[in-house]
Amino acid sequence: MTALKGAAIEGFLRRPDPRCRVVLVYGPDGGLVSERMAALVKLCVDDPGDPFQLVRLEGDDLAGDPLRLADEAHTVPLFGGRRVIRVRAGSKNFAAGVTPLLAVPPQDAVILIEAGDLAPKHPLRSAVEASQNAAALPCYADEARDLPALVERSLRDYGLSIDEDAKSLLVSLLGSDRMASRSEIEKLALYAHGRTTVAAADVEAVLADTAAVSLDVVIDATFAGEADVLDTMLRRCLSEGTDPGVLVGAVLRHAFLLQKTRIAIEDGADPASAEAGARMHFKRKSAFQKQLRVWSATALDDAIARLAEAQATVRRTPRIADSVISRALLALALASARR
Repeated sequence: MTALKGAAIEGFLRRPDPRCRVVLVYGPDGGLVSERMAALVKLCVDDPGDPFQLVRLEGDDLAGDPLRLADEAHTVPLFGGRRVIRVRAGSKNFAAGVTPLLAVPPQDAVILIEAGDLAPKHPLRSAVEASQNAAALPCYADEARDLPALVERSLRDYGLSIDEDAKSLLVSLLGSDRMASRSEIEKLALYAHGRTTVAAADVEAVLADTAAVSLDVVIDATFAGEADVLDTMLRRCLSEGTDPGVLVGAVLRHAFLLQKTRIAIEDGADPASAEAGARMHFKRKSAFQKQLRVWSATALDDAIARLAEAQATVRRTPRIADSVISRALLALALASARR
């Protein structure tokens, strides 16, 4: 069958089609691939910790011995019961070992294959999608429309519900990586343990403050020319699941605010009044004043153009978003340092 999508994937994860003896789980979101593989293993065997029920193989090893997978799949279990053969794809093509199982599916085993981002014409993906005895489950980064359902479903597993204000705030703080989002939701659930509903105050206490502080540091380090601080905090934000699109958007909004204030001052406005109009938090007021001294309105034009280009690139090609963001912000930090 062709690659499943949306609700069809969720339905398959709840009740896998018994005709599909080979399941390929692939995509750029490694956290989501791992999550779905774990869910399938639990559905397909009684005890994932039993090595007789769960056999692990490496795809690179199978590339040199294509018959090994078929031998393993058609082996009659010594003690009966269901078996899973979990294969982790590497850099080598082992589609030749999978093709015979698509033609003659095993009766007592399910082959679960986990892989990274596979091109549409990749031999393994093409073979699985063309077979009626297999299923392909693509795993792409969560989009904004997917996150509310993820939040509700995950908190429900902890016996919690969440009100609409809290859900909106939480979704705005989550990124596109499933594993990072799960981690943040788990922290929130532990914080709310003993209650039945998660409120906006809980989200702010657990997530919002940390996320906001880290983001403020990234912004101020960019426009203050503190490249070392920027590099450290940027890595931390991205590793903790901050969405690159949200990050570059926040930096761009700050650049517009700087430019608006700088133009007012250059047009003759009282600096103190212009700065007050920016409504900057008192803890960041000193940093904002320093940035105004360093950046002219003309220089901010260039900075805004660079950030807008980075934002557009992130939206078009999210796979390279981290690199695009890092390059753009470090370039601005170095320009600020030179000034």
